[in-house]
Amino acid sequence: MATATVPARNEIPVEHTWDLANIFPTPADWEAKLANVKARLPEIRQYQGRLGEGPDALAGWLETYQDLMRDTHRVVMYAALDYSTDTNNQAAAARAAQGTSLASAVQAAVSFAEPEMMGLGFATLRAWLADSPRLAIYAHYIDNLERMSAHVRSAEVEELLGQVEDPFRTAANTHGILTNSEIPFAPATSEDGVEQFEVTHGSLGALLSSPDRTVRRTAWESYADGHLAYKNTMANALAAGVKQDVFRARARRYDSSLEAALTPPNIPTAVFHNLIATFRKNLPTWHRYWRLRRKVLGVETLHEYDIKAPLASHIDVPYRQAVDWICEGMAPLGEEYVSILRRGALDERWVDIYPNKGKRLGAFSYGGPGTHPFIMMSYNDDVFSLSTLAHELGHSLHSYFSWRTQPMIYGRYTLFAAEVASNFNQALVRDYLLRTNPDRDFQIAVIEEAMSNFHRYFFIMPTLARFELELHERVERGQPLTSSAMIELMADLFAEGYGDDLVMDRERTGITWAEFSTHMYSNFYVYQYATGISGANALAAGVLAGADGAVERYLEFLHAGGALYPLDALQRAGVDLSAPEPVDAAFAVLADYVTRLEGLLL
Repeated sequence: MATATVPARNEIPVEHTWDLANIFPTPADWEAKLANVKARLPEIRQYQGRLGEGPDALAGWLETYQDLMRDTHRVVMYAALDYSTDTNNQAAAARAAQGTSLASAVQAAVSFAEPEMMGLGFATLRAWLADSPRLAIYAHYIDNLERMSAHVRSAEVEELLGQVEDPFRTAANTHGILTNSEIPFAPATSEDGVEQFEVTHGSLGALLSSPDRTVRRTAWESYADGHLAYKNTMANALAAGVKQDVFRARARRYDSSLEAALTPPNIPTAVFHNLIATFRKNLPTWHRYWRLRRKVLGVETLHEYDIKAPLASHIDVPYRQAVDWICEGMAPLGEEYVSILRRGALDERWVDIYPNKGKRLGAFSYGGPGTHPFIMMSYNDDVFSLSTLAHELGHSLHSYFSWRTQPMIYGRYTLFAAEVASNFNQALVRDYLLRTNPDRDFQIAVIEEAMSNFHRYFFIMPTLARFELELHERVERGQPLTSSAMIELMADLFAEGYGDDLVMDRERTGITWAEFSTHMYSNFYVYQYATGISGANALAAGVLAGADGAVERYLEFLHAGGALYPLDALQRAGVDLSAPEPVDAAFAVLADYVTRLEGLLL
């Protein structure tokens, strides 16, 4: 029996891996910078009690703080990236652990500063801003500090909250280790039983898109069963993570974990609730899509492993072809944007391209000031991978322009803004592909990818957000969290989304929460995928229609980084995500894709 396997990390050609030497040339250089940052921490304490000496003293602290955070970020980033591509590498795992410990120590060391600044009074701080050119750039930072002042505790409490961050990562790290390096997944098998296919995080997407229904079913079952085997451990870890969120919220005097998550980026909680209500209202669009799939596939019952079953012939898209098409799709943003994207994707090794054993689940873009962006993915030579690459390059160019334009203190933007930039790229590239290639199978493949992306962002993520809200509210009410309760809740929520048009496997569907080991440990993270795709499609529509100033406003949004609150930055770009209308409009885009598929397939 033949078996398709995933290569080991050392079998991947170096030109297909990212270039971590852009951060530190060698692990020894990383060790030196780690030691350097540790050695500087006692010096940081010398600023404590001195920030009120005047504008120059405060400016000196803020400049020192940014330098320290830049170096700390590079140390953490190098270790995290190295570990992400081979979670079986124990030396990389050790560096990653050292990096997170350092971040916690730095957070504790600088914790005195914001309470001390608040103690000076905001009238004093604003007078200093007006009088000192060195402080002028910190106006938004001070405004945000005043807005958050009710939730900043004393220096002693802030130091303690900083110190707990390292041990608080244990639950998420435990879940991640299980998921990324210790769960044994049974191989998927072909319908004729001749072939077996190794199931990994990197290979799963391609297996679920196989025309062989047995391959899809056995891959989906293997992935779910692998997580179910550890359901109690993972549920205990997630329960700890939720309790930690509740602890942080109460320690900072918020009324709920949801408020604690949405207040720092200045997002009203109504945005979250509007999204969920609009999602539930539009579920009939998904039910219509399930019916179409069942009819076209010719199956008596549609199952979850049929959601990505191909509806037309496979379209082969090698990596370089994908880069070319992405560049052509992004041409409306101008030559500079396209040239930076092409150089990063092909010449500067921003991208760790292909699957390998031990590679972490999913795809992401990461980096920081002083480095280029880094993209991790598992490219599978298909339209789905092309779109993932476009998505991550959207993040990367957003970061590139933010770092180039903003000081360190504003170089990092919120996820609420980030998911707009990534989905914007996908929207433009899909439009280009559909306009320029009339081949029926190609059109179907592109729309299928769009539906798959909307499925993740506009079906899975809002469902996970509902799940997350209920878990936090149960803990806030003092109720227990168990694996069986989590599985039942997850299955109930998906049942509403699937309606009567898809036959569920409740136990395997119910373990979906365990398959998102990163997302579920970031307090109310996932809802922003749905708001992001809504904002992206609204802004893309303006650019594609040639609306006056649409391109310029969008590029200004990319350059703004964290210098504006995300809702404000997006309103300047042309979309108001405080209202439900962009979410409804995105569902209209989704419905149009279903209509186009019906025209092509029925």
